[in-house]
Amino acid sequence: MKTGIVKDWRYMEHNMGAFHVENPKRIEAIYQMVEKEISFPYLEIEPRLALEEEIEMVHSSSYLNVIRETSGKDRVILDPDTVTSPRSYEIALLAAGGLLKAIDTIMEGKIQNGFALVRPPGHHAETSRAMGFCFFNNVAIGAEYLLKKYGLHRILIVDWDLHHGNGTQHSFYDRNDILYFSTHQFPHYPGTGYWDETGKEKGEGFTTNVPLSSGKANEDYLYIFKKILAPIAAIYKPEFILVSAGFDIYQDDPLGGMRVSEIGFGALTSELLSLAHQFCDDRILFTLEGGYDLRGLQQGIKQVLLHIGGEGEKSDIKAKISPATERELAPIFETQTKFWKI
Repeated sequence: MKTGIVKDWRYMEHNMGAFHVENPKRIEAIYQMVEKEISFPYLEIEPRLALEEEIEMVHSSSYLNVIRETSGKDRVILDPDTVTSPRSYEIALLAAGGLLKAIDTIMEGKIQNGFALVRPPGHHAETSRAMGFCFFNNVAIGAEYLLKKYGLHRILIVDWDLHHGNGTQHSFYDRNDILYFSTHQFPHYPGTGYWDETGKEKGEGFTTNVPLSSGKANEDYLYIFKKILAPIAAIYKPEFILVSAGFDIYQDDPLGGMRVSEIGFGALTSELLSLAHQFCDDRILFTLEGGYDLRGLQQGIKQVLLHIGGEGEKSDIKAKISPATERELAPIFETQTKFWKI
């Protein structure tokens, strides 16, 4: 088996309300798809609770206390979009811990790659603030874990969620041991991720933001991955790739304005697998972020899983952009050529 999947029905026990888009039905739909439609052999990874000291690699102890104190309470409003239920603290620990368990399984050589199908999501969570449906920044905690436990020196985080991962960016903005690459709809929540946000001090150049107007499709994303991400990765030579995989860029997502199809997710995954093969001994781990159309979640994740499991079909999507998109990307190329040969 080359692929692992983090899967646990307890992730349904975090519930922000019947009408909240980030609700337990998301994980239910995903798991039903996995059980019915994924036939290749994979290792099912049982998550563990993240330790408090692991959470504190990214978050302040005072913030951890705030989230811990919500345990057992019916409803605590942390921001206009983010509320807790009685077991949210525990399930948020399970989300981060699920990602860490998958990292261990990859680093121990039991699998090559994986997908942590966890919730709540994480990439908006700041050091001392919950926001955007997120409590603990799962992918940032995972990156720190790779550096501290396994002594790695270069981690690439790729974030294709519709929304900019402000929390992930801010966690590593002044560092060069983690390179953060984000495509996101702009202007859009949370309002960060402009192309001139490139890092500071020794981290300058190690944040790459690709803000995009709505309407981008498979071909646009593949072009960006091939023409911007791939050349940067070739120079950076990551030792592990973490992917904040948001499926709200799906063409029918209620919160989005992008036009990526199911096979588009497969094409993007194939491109990332190629980078992982070239530079990190195939070590790549996806973690679930957004995505609020249930069919989009099911079919997009199915395509990712098929590709990482070696069962995906090669697509005929061409990496191409319109003249308007070429103008839109011009300042990004101009900015990034100061740091990388792209």
